[in-house]
Amino acid sequence: MAGAALDIEQYDVVFVGYPIWWYIAPTIINTFLESYDFSGKTIVPFATSGGSGMGAVLLPGKMLNGKLSESELKAWVEQF
Repeated sequence: MAGAALDIEQYDVVFVGYPIWWYIAPTIINTFLESYDFSGKTIVPFATSGGSGMGAVLLPGKMLNGKLSESELKAWVEQF
């Protein structure tokens, strides 16, 4: 049902699919991701496109939870 809250707690893995609109995901995708607590979940994004591609190279993410020292954070950023 449109507009109904989802029971995210029952899922360990959540696939989030969306169309690419001019190289970005639609704003509603950000709204969805901000609306639920995905702590401890695995999010698997996927996208469709009529030809524009994703517009970026996606790399594995890193959890930045305040436990990194300034030097560790700097070393991580500089590898790119």
